[in-house]
Amino acid sequence: MLRRVAEGASNREIAEQLVISEGTVKTYISRILSQLNLRDRTQLAIFVYRNRLAPSGA
Repeated sequence: MLRRVAEGASNREIAEQLVISEGTVKTYISRILSQLNLRDRTQLAIFVYRNRLAPSGA
C-alpha cells in the first residue's frame, strides 16, 4: 500500500488493486499518517522513498 501511495495511486485505485474497500484504504492511510506524524500523502510518499520502502524507479 505504501508503494502505491508513493506512486500517486488514488484510494480507489489502491482498493481495486488490493481487492479491499476504498474505506479500508482510507482508514489504513489515516492511521499510517497519524502513527508517523505526517500531514498528508505527499509527506508519506517522501517518507517511503527516503526510507527505501519502495524501489526508486517505482
